[in-house]
Amino acid sequence: MKSALSSLSALLVLSFTTVFGQDRVYAPLEVQPDWKASTVNLTVKDGTRERDIPLRVYLPSSPTAAPVILFSHGLGGSREGNPYLGQHWSGRGYVVVFMQHIGSDESVWKDAPILQRMTAMKQAANLQNTVNRFKDVFAVIDQLERWNVDKESELLGRMDLSRLGMSGHSFGAVTTQGVSGQRARTGGAPFTDERIKAAVIMSPNSPKNGGDPAKLFGGVSIPWMLMTGTRDVAAVGDADVESRLAVFPGLKAGNKYQLVLDGGEHEAFSDHALPGTKNKRNPNHHRVILALSTAFWDAYLSEDEQAKRWLDGSGPSQVLDKADRWEKK
Repeated sequence: MKSALSSLSALLVLSFTTVFGQDRVYAPLEVQPDWKASTVNLTVKDGTRERDIPLRVYLPSSPTAAPVILFSHGLGGSREGNPYLGQHWSGRGYVVVFMQHIGSDESVWKDAPILQRMTAMKQAANLQNTVNRFKDVFAVIDQLERWNVDKESELLGRMDLSRLGMSGHSFGAVTTQGVSGQRARTGGAPFTDERIKAAVIMSPNSPKNGGDPAKLFGGVSIPWMLMTGTRDVAAVGDADVESRLAVFPGLKAGNKYQLVLDGGEHEAFSDHALPGTKNKRNPNHHRVILALSTAFWDAYLSEDEQAKRWLDGSGPSQVLDKADRWEKK
């Protein structure tokens, strides 16, 4: 009997070592079976600008304080977009906060006659809305800090804001770049928020004829992951594939990554194809986006060494299509 108990004890130790120790198999696509995040819709009221910032918050299952990811939508989007990201990242243990930027959100086109919608979208892609977005990020982080200690808040004690990540797509990528280290053309990084510890940037942007990318992006000190595609061109703006790919070479080495999806169009990072899209969407693109972004968050927000080894090693090759491009430095 004693021998049997000893054998069982040894087996349990081995099992726990395999699951929780060095031999654990890291799998960034795994979430709880039938996982569905609970969501909370909130509004930040920035009194200094008399401006509302609607939020949708995806909460993980654990009530303990968790790392936080902010997400900024593209031009014409809303807090309700990209739920596939919110669902998966929250299923991996993150509080995910989707911001809505009034003035460059869905109201731009919903309130315009059909034939004037494209013109309205182009007009909304302006410098003032860009600055408004940067300031929205500051205001949201400030409010999250207050809610985290407010006994009346649904978010009381739910967030570890010392581990804060930022992400965004298209105009949201511009927003993310601006608050996480990109310098202005005239020098300096006036909108960088030091509270942001890592960033995932979908459809990055290097302004055409806007200066040396090394000067614009060489000062980025936090981990960045860039994601684009070989057909990543938007209907609004002058960004082309070449300008998106110009960002990565401008970054200094050290925890910097780039994914280029073969055949990936601008809406590859969105929930569904845009009206008029002719090419069939590749179902593996979302799988790649989720796997690589999750491993990145796990490595740099959760400080998971297994995730970093997966990301820096052969892990990405397990999910990438053959013609996809993966770079790191």
